[in-house]
Amino acid sequence: MERMERMDRIPRGVKKLGQTAVQMLFPLRCPVCDGIVRPWGARICPDCLPKLKPVTPPWCMRCGKKLSEEAEYCADCRAGGHEFVRGRSLYEYDSAAASIYRFKYGGRREYAGFYGEQAAEHLGDFIRGVRPDGLIPIPLHPRREAGRGYNQAALLAKEIGARTGIPVYTKILLRTRNTAPLKKLNPKERQNNLKKAFHISGNDVKLKTIILVDDIFTTGSTVDEAARTLKEAGVEKVYFIALSCGAGI
Repeated sequence: MERMERMDRIPRGVKKLGQTAVQMLFPLRCPVCDGIVRPWGARICPDCLPKLKPVTPPWCMRCGKKLSEEAEYCADCRAGGHEFVRGRSLYEYDSAAASIYRFKYGGRREYAGFYGEQAAEHLGDFIRGVRPDGLIPIPLHPRREAGRGYNQAALLAKEIGARTGIPVYTKILLRTRNTAPLKKLNPKERQNNLKKAFHISGNDVKLKTIILVDDIFTTGSTVDEAARTLKEAGVEKVYFIALSCGAGI
């Protein structure tokens, strides 16, 4: 605790100098081309930024998936209910898939800074409109997180929290089942695979409205199961934000 307090008293100029030194030794990689970012000090190459396509209207009013034509809800949301109230995603999946893969599996933790910045900018109105008590990243199973070295959703949540002033809680929602990769399963198999996958360690802070944070939103099975678990523990309203989502119908 004493060490943390001393760190807090470090002048801002000294902190910035330290960050500059780190960047000189370990230059940032562009989240799109994965090359060293040019110009120096930027988070993404200017020519690469347009390759990431933000989700724009029309989108599903429930899950936020991009729609090909004007409609209130996508086919998935029309077919059945969700445990969450509403959600939004930052990018169309196809434009960000390679980048997110490196972020998750390639050790590119540094992408979190860029993505957190973009999420705060493009999804800031949605986040502020929800007025959440906190952000909760979708957890990884401890074995999977140990193998990967980090949880990309937690890194993203912390970056968004730092830019919005919203607390981030990484110890409330835990993953107790090491579920199979969802990309290999159909919607029904996803639901069965995720049953009782999450556990609450406690809701002592009495959160009532939260935003779940994840990297990819597809059918909503993961978010639904996490939301169900949180609501059983007393959370009243669950929303979500994700880095990317597929197209709705």
